[in-house]
Amino acid sequence: MFRVTIAVRADDLDVNGHVRGPAYLAYADHARWVCVRAAGIDPAELTARRIGPVNLETTVRFHRELVPGSEVSVSCAFQWGEGKTSRVVQEFHAPDGTLVASVSSVSGLLDLDRRRLLPDPGSHWRSLAKHPELLGLAPKTA
Repeated sequence: MFRVTIAVRADDLDVNGHVRGPAYLAYADHARWVCVRAAGIDPAELTARRIGPVNLETTVRFHRELVPGSEVSVSCAFQWGEGKTSRVVQEFHAPDGTLVASVSSVSGLLDLDRRRLLPDPGSHWRSLAKHPELLGLAPKTA
């Protein structure tokens, strides 16, 4: 499973010293893009192909407080099915391993010209990726 570590910044906190909800969403987005790049996908290639990822639904669950001034490890686990959407499940862990939050997102790939979701988004990601296994996809077959 892919993981990235992110430093919790002071401006990520609310007046109560809690990490703000939007900061968790930003951490999740950052981790997904780092994973996509690690899989060998250049975001410019998506633009050149006139496709782009779109988020259709996000659920955040808060489990424990995240200590300000520390780091958080964010995982990415992609789940592929049939149809036009996929799911990414992400867990946020404190340095001691405690689960502090989880994010589940439903997304698709948008045809930027037609403004419609593409069928079988996994096949598009696989065709672009040098390391599709980081995206939970089987390697390309020769």
